[in-house]
Amino acid sequence: MRIKSAFLLCTVLATLGACGVARQLNELKNFARCDFRLKTMENTTLGGVDVQQVRSVSDLNLLQAGKIAAAYAGGSLPLDFILNVDVKNPNASPAAMNRMEWILLIDDVEITNGNLTDRIEIAPNSGITTLPIRIRADLRKALTGKSSESTINFGLNLVGSGNRPSRLTLKVKPSIMVGNTAINYPGYLSVGNEFGGAK
Repeated sequence: MRIKSAFLLCTVLATLGACGVARQLNELKNFARCDFRLKTMENTTLGGVDVQQVRSVSDLNLLQAGKIAAAYAGGSLPLDFILNVDVKNPNASPAAMNRMEWILLIDDVEITNGNLTDRIEIAPNSGITTLPIRIRADLRKALTGKSSESTINFGLNLVGSGNRPSRLTLKVKPSIMVGNTAINYPGYLSVGNEFGGAK
C-alpha cells in the first residue's frame, strides 16, 4: 500500500511539474506576443547636467556647457536616464518573464546594453505593466571617432513633448526560468514609440 501511495505521489508531482513547465513556457510565449511601446524618459542627464528639456547646445547656460565639456575632456560623457516601457498583454492568459536582455539604440546606433533580472507579470485581456529601465551609457566611448561637438549634440534632443522618447529604439530578449534553466526567446524584439507587436 505504501509503495502504491509513493508511486501515486511521484506521479502527481511529475504531473504538476510538467504543468508548471507548460505554464511558464506559455507565459513566455504570451510575453513575446505582447504590445510594447517606449512610454517616457525621466531624469535625463548628460555629463551630470539635467538635459531633460534641452534641444541643442544653445539651450545650455555657460555653467552647464562647461560642466559637459569638462566631463568630455576628462575621458567620458555619461548619459543617464530612466526609460519607461509599457507592455500590454492582449492574450487571454497571463504573460511573464524572469529576465530580459536589452539593447538601446539612438538613431540606429547601438549605445549600450543590459539586463532586467526581476520577474515581471502582465495581467491578461489588455493589462498593462510599465517597466522602468535605468540607462547609463558613455557616449564618448560609444561614439569613438566623432568630434566633441558631435558627441555632445548626439546626447541632446532625446526627449519630445510629454517626455516621450525621440530617436530611441529598444531591442529586448525575454527569458523565463524553468527550474534552474533559463529558456530564452529566440532573437530580439524591437520596441518603438507606439504600441504594436514588437518586431
